[in-house]
Parts: sequence; structure tokens; C-alpha cells
Amino acid sequence: MPDTCFTENPEGALELTALPKAGFDAWFGGLSDTAQAWIKTSGFKASPGTVCLLPGDICGDTSSDAGGDVQAVAGYSDTSENLLWDWAAIAKALPAGKYRISTKLDEDEAATCMLGWALSQYSFDRYQQKKDKDVDKASESDRVLVWPEGANHKQALSHGAAISLVRNLINTPANHMGPAELADVAGELAAMHDGTCVVISGEALLEADYPAIHAVGRASDMEPCLIDLAWGNENAPKVTLVGKGVCFDSGGLDLKPASSMKLMKKDMGGSAQALGLASMIMEAGIKVRLRVLIPAVENAVSGNAMRPLDVVDTRKGLTIEIGNTDAEGRVILADALFEATSEQPDLIIDFATLTGAARVALGTELPALFCNSNEVAEDILACGMKVSDPMWRLPLWPGYKKLVEGKVADLNNAPEGGFGGAITAALFLEHFVSDENGNVSDWVHLDLMAWNQSSRPGRPEGGEAMTIRALFTYLSERFGM
Repeated sequence: MPDTCFTENPEGALELTALPKAGFDAWFGGLSDTAQAWIKTSGFKASPGTVCLLPGDICGDTSSDAGGDVQAVAGYSDTSENLLWDWAAIAKALPAGKYRISTKLDEDEAATCMLGWALSQYSFDRYQQKKDKDVDKASESDRVLVWPEGANHKQALSHGAAISLVRNLINTPANHMGPAELADVAGELAAMHDGTCVVISGEALLEADYPAIHAVGRASDMEPCLIDLAWGNENAPKVTLVGKGVCFDSGGLDLKPASSMKLMKKDMGGSAQALGLASMIMEAGIKVRLRVLIPAVENAVSGNAMRPLDVVDTRKGLTIEIGNTDAEGRVILADALFEATSEQPDLIIDFATLTGAARVALGTELPALFCNSNEVAEDILACGMKVSDPMWRLPLWPGYKKLVEGKVADLNNAPEGGFGGAITAALFLEHFVSDENGNVSDWVHLDLMAWNQSSRPGRPEGGEAMTIRALFTYLSERFGM
């Protein structure tokens, strides 16, 4: 996120008044007849995300640092659930310039304003020639906001940077973001925060007993790997994040059609969420011992690719019958999740672009949450609503456990029939979140899209961060900073 869209210097800033829609009538009633006529002509009624520019003289106000030449007024929602995106829309709608918010905002509102403002100016143009300054895309970065009073600047910038990191990782094409490049990003992130990062690659995965990760990734010229990042006080409560890192998914021998393969650079979206949340945790200093495990592979086609009905070993010792080579994400997560249990952490969270079934059930914008603790699930859902980062809980329905049983192996990665596909995928993973002694940590599984199918203010088409702001809020409240 560019911090150049903020400044401490109010000199020359245009005054920006922000109104909840319910406050419009009272504000409008206090204006002069000339100002009211101007507002009526503009059609402005403080609808969320809308703005109106007013000449300063018609308001009878020449006290602003900008000399009263121009003022702006913007509308936002009466409730907080869409406030972030209202501010993104406001920033997008304003012309280039420097703005100072005259409205009194509380700490949360001010931080939300900053984050929405910053996200409105995100773009992924790494592979495009730089445009002239008079092009709209370039001018968007010229909307500068004076630090809102009371905002937690550090946290807003940290969250904006984390979201930008997630988006950049997902948007980067697979020929530039394979397992090795993903490992490099994790290593750089660990170094920035005095953490450690160990990477186990290629044939070394077999020696270290990660056979499922190796089986999925061995067909690619890009060596599969397990990325293992650690940070924080070893005596603090342990939180382990696991992210699905399928850097490209062809479907394997059960090959995807071209239309389905087109977006498969985003199949490492789970690993991007894990790294984005990790950066937020480390930057804020949440009092946990953090571990991030990312099985990173390309699901490719070659002579040694895994085949339908192959039986794959796992780190836990359970065997997996490959019902479909395109259900590879849960296979690599099996090894990583079982390794996560080795330290008996207080909480395991995994992120995965796992099933189309979750998208059919909840759409592309609402991630599915599975959890083995009602208390943890309820608290996370509440945090999601609080910070406009929602998700919806689906059940770990025990009656469907028989569906993931294998005929010639312990488990099948792709049960026939396809009904309840998000649930059966979660039940498959549940087999790997108990350690060798049967101990089970609190476990959260997030099945998400990680992609915006169309552009909206603050949410451009492309890779997207989902659930990480909600989880940051939950972790900070549960463990403290």
C-alpha cells in the first residue's frame, strides 16, 4: 500500500465533511439558501460513497487552510458494516488533491477511513509500461489524505500493506510466482521481523517424511516444497497458520478445461492469506508464538504425475486414494496440518481456495468457515462483522464422514457424487488435525475464493485478501498485543 496517499501536513488541504446518510437532513437544514440550492442541483443526499464539491463562498466559510475556495462533502452508511468500502468509494469519487476531514471520527472510524482510502488506490501494474501522469490510473495516487485525528496510523498502514501483499502474490502470474518464489517472499517476511524460515524442497520432502506434498508436486519442473516460518517468544501461546500453496493447478491428469484453468494462478490464495495475516501479527507484536506452514507445489502433468486411484502416503500414516487428481489441495494440506499438530498449538488456522462447492453455497464474496469449537467460531464471526470482513459457518457434519472413506485406502480425496463438497473436504482435513496421541487443538478451516470477479471501489478485479482482518481482530483480542 502506498503511504504516499497520506500526509501530516494540512497546508493547502481541502476541507472534507463526512455525513452518515441519517445526518443529511440536519446538516442540510443548517446551510444557506444558496448552498441548499447548490446541493439540490447536484442531487447529493449523502448516499454512501457519494461526494459533492461546493465553492467555499456559498457556504460562507473562508476559514479552511485552502482559503475557502472549495469544500467537499461525502456520505457514508448509517451502520459500520460497510464503512470501509464507503470510504474507498469516497476516495475514488473525489478529484485529485489533498483533503482534510473536518468531521470528528472515533478511533475505529478514523482507522477504517485510512484503510478504505488506501485500498481505493491499489492497482497491480507490475507488467505494464508506465503511463503518462495525465492518465486516470496515474492520477488516482494523487488523492492525498491528511492523517485523520485519532487514527492508529501504524495499524492502518500495516493492514493496508498486508492486503496489498496478498493481492500482489495472487495477481502475480505463475511463471513468476512458483514454489521457490513463494518461499523467497516468506523468507523476506521472516527476516523483516527477526523470524526464521526453513524450506524443504524436492526429494528432501521424502527424506523429511512429507510424501503427500511430494506426490502432488513431483510432476512439475518447479520443485515442490514445504515453507516453515516461525516468529515470537517460544513460551507464548502457539498459533499456527497453514496456507494452501498450489501455485498453478492444471488439474493434473484429470485435466481442467481451459476456462477453469484460466484463473488457477490464484490457487495459492490460501498461502497468500497466511503470509498476509502473519505480517499483520508480527508488525503488531501480538503475544503469540507464530508458525506458518505452506505446502507449495504446481499441480502439473508429466510421466510421473499421480494418477486417479493411486494411493498416496501421508505424514500421519493414513493413506489417501486419489479419486481425482484435481482435488490436490487437501492432499498437500494433509501433511502440513499434521505437522502443525506436532507442537500442540492453541490454535490452528488453515486457508485454502479449496472447493467450488463452497462458492456454490455462499457465492464468491463470502468465505466458508469450519471450526471444531463453537466458541471460537462465534467469536471469529463476530469479529468479521465488526470489521467488514465477513464469513459464514458451515458444519463439520459427522453424518458425512463415511463419504471420505476410501475403498482400498484409509481416505478418498474426492468422494463420488459431489454433494456437500465443501463439507466433505473439511471432514477430510479434520483427520489430520489430531496428533499421534489423539490431542486436538482448536482448528479453523477457511474455504475462500481469494479473487474479485469484478471491480468495486477498494476491491479491484483480481486477487483479494479475505478473512485476515477478522482473524487479526480475533487474535489480538484473544492473545493481546
